[in-house]
Parts: sequence; C-alpha cells; structure tokens
Amino acid sequence: MKAEEILYDGCRQMGILITDKQIEKMMEFKKIVLDWNKKMNLTSIKNERDFIIKHLLDSISCLTIDEVKNEQKIIDIGTGAGFPSIPLKILLPETELTLLDSSSKKIGFLEEVCRSLGLEKIEAIHGRAEELGQNRDYRECYDLVLARAVAPMNVLVEYCLPFLKVEGHFVCQKGPRLEEEIKTAKIAIDTLGGEVKYIEKISLPFEDLDHKILVIEKVNSSPTKYPRKVGKPTKKPM
Repeated sequence: MKAEEILYDGCRQMGILITDKQIEKMMEFKKIVLDWNKKMNLTSIKNERDFIIKHLLDSISCLTIDEVKNEQKIIDIGTGAGFPSIPLKILLPETELTLLDSSSKKIGFLEEVCRSLGLEKIEAIHGRAEELGQNRDYRECYDLVLARAVAPMNVLVEYCLPFLKVEGHFVCQKGPRLEEEIKTAKIAIDTLGGEVKYIEKISLPFEDLDHKILVIEKVNSSPTKYPRKVGKPTKKPM
C-alpha cells in the first residue's frame, strides 16, 4: 500500500475526512522532516509506513475528540518536529497556531515547514513554557493547549495550564501509564485550575498500540506564581 493510501485509509478508519490537497501537504511535510532529519535529530522514525502511522495518523487522531476543532486559538508546547500541531493545522486551516520549543534549530525547521507548505496564521517561538506562560500576551489566552508526551504529567500541567483561558482545554497524548500519571499529578491539576474531563483510548489504524488522549478543562484561573522559574517544575514537581 502506498503512503498516500495508508494515510487516506487510516483517516477513513478514524472517521476523519481528508482531501487530496491535504494528503499532498502531509506528504510534503513528511519529506521535509526526513530530509532535515539527516542533519539534525527530529525523529527516530525513518521508515515511511511507520512515519505515516506513528506521526501523522497519531497526530490526526486528536480530531476524534470534540474539543479539537477549526477556528480555535491553539498552542503546541514542546512541539519538536511539529507533532501533533502541523498535521492538525493542515486539516484545520482556520486555526490560529503558536508553536513553542526550547530548541532554536527546531524553530528554524518549523519556519521552513510553514513557508514550504504555505501555512498561515502560525507563530513559531523559541522559548521556554515557564517564561512564556508568565507573559501577558500569551497567558490564559488560548482555547486549546496541545502536548505530546513532553514530560511527566505533574510537570506538564504546570507548563501548559497557565496558557489556557477558563473553559479552554488541555489535550495531551500519552501512553499506557496515563492513569498512574494523573494520580501523581492531581495536586498540580487542582492547583492550576484544571479538572480532568475524560480519557479517550485511541485505536491507531494498522497498529496494536495503546494510545490515550487526556482532556483537562480549565475551570479556574491559574495562580500568578505559576509557572515557576525555568527548571523549577522539573526539579520540584508539585
């Protein structure tokens, strides 16, 4: 099966519509990632089939939940090579997207991706969540925060929840130990104004993998002391 067919059929299995033009952009994105991967570390997945399934379809699986939709203001924390946000942006062109990563090289790569694919309404920022989360231009102004297994949950919520508006949602992709992580992160979630809404188990097409999506709703404003200074959330998690 060709790469384009795997992508199309995988989307169909998840109940997600994708156009020929969007498939073309996804394939171009794949090519750019794998080309740049020869000179910098973007992904350990180099096999084309695995890339389609474990990067593109895994990212697109976020669209199986109702909280992810077009015309939202979204930030992807620790976006790396642009997963899940770039595939989602291709399918949701009217979103206003911020890409945040602490690696300037990865931000340079993402700027090239946006130029090559003609993606608009995107801002790529080289910075740390601990600092940007205290900036009034970014704090509590997003409808949706995305993260893909960036850090342990009790650390990740301190990075992410301060960016959310009240009634906004944090959507986090995690593996099989998610429930255990949530228990550890309960104090942090409560302190930062969050409330676990639900966990969605994802059956990824063509793979027998246990993927889960956690949805946390922001029910109260985050206290102004959070996020703490750079390094504090990882050294002293709540």
